[in-house]
Amino acid sequence: MAIMFISDLHLDERRPAITRLFLDWLKTRSSETQALYILGDLFEVWIGDDDDGELGKTVAGALRAVAEQGIPVYFQHGNRDFLLGRDYAAASGIQLLPESQVIDLYGTPILIMHGDTLCTDDVKYQAFRAKVRSPEWQENMLDKPLTLRRLLARQLRDESQQAVADKPPEIMDVNQQAVLDALNQHGVRHLLHGHTHRPAIHDFMLDGEPAQRIVLGDWYEQGSVLICDSDGRRLERLPLT
Repeated sequence: MAIMFISDLHLDERRPAITRLFLDWLKTRSSETQALYILGDLFEVWIGDDDDGELGKTVAGALRAVAEQGIPVYFQHGNRDFLLGRDYAAASGIQLLPESQVIDLYGTPILIMHGDTLCTDDVKYQAFRAKVRSPEWQENMLDKPLTLRRLLARQLRDESQQAVADKPPEIMDVNQQAVLDALNQHGVRHLLHGHTHRPAIHDFMLDGEPAQRIVLGDWYEQGSVLICDSDGRRLERLPLT
């Protein structure tokens, strides 16, 4: 049995192959899963729990099927699905976690998060994040009709893609000092996150002690899973078929 971690699936109606890959993975690997952690950006965009689109319903059913097997499914918000709320959590059987959480991973305390708060060099993004995470902004957005929210979400997604294209790659990666600060704040030496789409395991020293940062991969051209069991941790790629 293993604890599984995934992030940055960016599920979207326009990319049905990735959705099929995810659903198939849930069915075939659930029997060997002790717990599943989704560290944000499960969906490409989430405009509210009242969205009646088929994708959300299908994914909710698949996640609930896992949860009903007695396998806990935990979810942290990402920068694309931060409006996902309690109604969808109840429908899908997932358990919502705060944006930063320390968990025990086979005796090792590890800090898990989506990872966008670590990208402090991207000042414009951090300002945008602060705006859209405010209760006032979210309440105003969720009060709008679904049709308008869909238009606004498409506009924000297009603007985001253009902004990413215009930024140097290094500005969108984590800031190492932000990583050290987060580890020290939570009193741990291990960190696991997604967001940057740069899967890797980074070993370094922190205050004279070994430390480690694990980065999950995205699900754009393949799947990416961190599998943790009593034997260790390994990143696994899931090819599209």
